[in-house]
Amino acid sequence: MYRIAIGGIAIESCTFSPLTSGMEDFLVLRGEEMQARYPFMPEWKFQGRGDIEWFPILQAKAIPGGPVRAEVYQALKDELLEGIRAVLPLDGFYFDIHGAMNVVGRDDAEADLARAIREVVGDQCLITTGMDLHGNVTPELVERVDLFTAYREAPHIDYLETREKACRLLLECLDHGIRPVRAWARIPVGLPGERTSTFVEPGRSVYQTLKLSDVRPGILDASLWVGYVWADEPRTSATVVVTGTDETACREEAVRIARVYWEARHDFNFCVEAHDADTCIAKAAALGRKSVFISDSGDNPTAGGAGDIPTFIGRLLAHPDFASGKATAIYASVPDAEAVRVCYDAGVGARVRVSLGGKLDPVHAVPLALEGEVAFLSPDDVVGGDLAVLRVGGVNVILTSRRKPFHVIREFTRLGLDPAEHELTVVKIGYLEPELHAAASHAFLALTDGAVNQDIPRLAFKRIRRPFYPLDDGFDPGEFEVALLRS
Repeated sequence: MYRIAIGGIAIESCTFSPLTSGMEDFLVLRGEEMQARYPFMPEWKFQGRGDIEWFPILQAKAIPGGPVRAEVYQALKDELLEGIRAVLPLDGFYFDIHGAMNVVGRDDAEADLARAIREVVGDQCLITTGMDLHGNVTPELVERVDLFTAYREAPHIDYLETREKACRLLLECLDHGIRPVRAWARIPVGLPGERTSTFVEPGRSVYQTLKLSDVRPGILDASLWVGYVWADEPRTSATVVVTGTDETACREEAVRIARVYWEARHDFNFCVEAHDADTCIAKAAALGRKSVFISDSGDNPTAGGAGDIPTFIGRLLAHPDFASGKATAIYASVPDAEAVRVCYDAGVGARVRVSLGGKLDPVHAVPLALEGEVAFLSPDDVVGGDLAVLRVGGVNVILTSRRKPFHVIREFTRLGLDPAEHELTVVKIGYLEPELHAAASHAFLALTDGAVNQDIPRLAFKRIRRPFYPLDDGFDPGEFEVALLRS
């Protein structure tokens, strides 16, 4: 029987946000609760195999946010390590992480966690991981993890496939006694996910080139991380890790993939029309259609923004069609527990006055005074807490008690709002998730202000390694920085 444990901590951390992430921001699953993350092994049976005993320990996951408070990270780390010690010895460990966690006072948190796990499980235990392609990967992490794979799709429609592949690679190596080699290469580029979607060019073609590595003898996996650019850390950059049995093949493929990405760097652009807020609103109104979507990108919580900059709502209400109700819009959403409480105290149908926003991110946000009608109340959302809809003119503003992204249509319809019935739906996300993309008659990206704004050279980087595109241009890295690591 193979003995394999599972655990990890996953979050994308924006260091430009004044908000920090606490225990209340994490969904912590323990033991049998973790089964929901791995539907490809029902009742802990992977591909029907009966020779594996799985030990789910702890998996903590939060929506993107600010740096994790040091004491929160330490508490989760200690619990995970204690759980691992209780099930030793282990043949394998599945390290379930994102790859862009920042902890207050600590860089490269994933490497720190991997180092601690390795000290507990020993050198003979194989560690595997399946990561988000927006992780920032260092040689220190690659040294301590034996097997790597990462998403190849953005939006991440292949997240379950990636987790399954990480487990399959682990078992393949255990079955055949393989101790893999990893080639790591750094690409001095940092681009936001909104410019590197694999649904459009050149992202689609760049990621297709990974298939050339898949068929090369001696290669187990080739992964390309575009990185997470809203982290002012020395490790922030695009990276490649090629895992396999042939040292030369791994190194050559890592360099090849790095060169492909580097040479495409100038070609990456936004996958939809991108303008300032007023231009997006005017263009959307001029279309005369229902179900037009705008992404309010600069403060969006799916990239780590606090989410409570209300500026876009003010710009909507400055447009006469939306202010008068001639056209209607949905705005999703603003986290403001105080404003939600005012709506609940007043009740549906009541008119209320609220000061909206600026409570989580006072650095970037200016509060907005609104008066409107409470149109809908929905208590106890699992992620967002109590929800309320405040109707101001023709704009339906969704308020949440806690930070919450809106990714699927049912999150709107359960609040009595259907994007198909409104001219405009504004969401605080970056690129549209697949279901919203399918529902959109047209889509725009608003280049708005905030901790995760799209104008990367404007961000106050102080610690990132230079030269670094797009902060710097006109340089060539020559030979890429490469590290070869063995188990």
